[in-house]
Amino acid sequence: MKKLTPQEEQIILHKGTEAPFSGKFYRHHQKGVYICRRCGAPLYRSENKFDSGCGWPSFDEEIKGAVKRTPDPDGLRTEISCAHCGGHLGHVFEGEGFTAKNTRHCVNSLSLDFVPEQAADTQESTPAAASPLQTAVFAGGCFWGVEHLMAQQNGVKEIQCGYTGGHVSHPTYEQVCSGKTGHYEAVRIVFDPKLVSYETLAKLFFEIHDPTQADGQGPDIGAQYRSVVFYADEQQKQTAQKLISILQSKGLAVKTQLLPLQAFWPAEDYHQHYYQRKGTQPYCHSRVKRFD
Repeated sequence: MKKLTPQEEQIILHKGTEAPFSGKFYRHHQKGVYICRRCGAPLYRSENKFDSGCGWPSFDEEIKGAVKRTPDPDGLRTEISCAHCGGHLGHVFEGEGFTAKNTRHCVNSLSLDFVPEQAADTQESTPAAASPLQTAVFAGGCFWGVEHLMAQQNGVKEIQCGYTGGHVSHPTYEQVCSGKTGHYEAVRIVFDPKLVSYETLAKLFFEIHDPTQADGQGPDIGAQYRSVVFYADEQQKQTAQKLISILQSKGLAVKTQLLPLQAFWPAEDYHQHYYQRKGTQPYCHSRVKRFD
């Protein structure tokens, strides 16, 4: 969890409200993903943000499974909070007619951080320009092996095993293994785009597992072990599609799914950095050069 300032604690932990028109994301129009200030979970995409004139950032749709709704004790409003860490976001209103979805998530800027869409190389970019960290999420069979091999890539700042893509909040390993939650075993990677590109990470993903296997990976059979790229924005999606096309042109029948980024639930502590702690190598993951 990120260390919060006293003002952020008042909003996120104690359900306060920042002054209208004061938040840095109220008039913010950059493309990317808005994430929870406290835990970093993806919450909203920029294409779902609109100007309602209310003085706070407004969204007409959240990332699936990312936001929890709870009626206020007085029954007059519905609170919204991060489904991952429980941090207070604001309130949700329906029936106002601002957009076709008829929903307004009224969110405090102090409850949010922002991950911009990866900028294309342009003549205007400079070596000294700031380059914020970005996030990639991949599912390629048992997350122990994917995590172990991805963590060795230069530029990876943080990596975490977890569950995503399902319909149950805070799933346990036993629940996911039952096949009844719809989740995939996945890894969430926080990386520095100055040191490693998303395309490099995606290539590594396609080289450390078998993207042609539809029902799992190696001996691990089950829906939770299927191959999936969870894209944060259109550019990540296009990059994955390009790599899949290259593999298909080489005769590979790729079964990898492309799905929009969803709520990511960290796995239990004993799943994190498993092979590093055990001192052995993954039993069903090894790198096979596919793009040279």
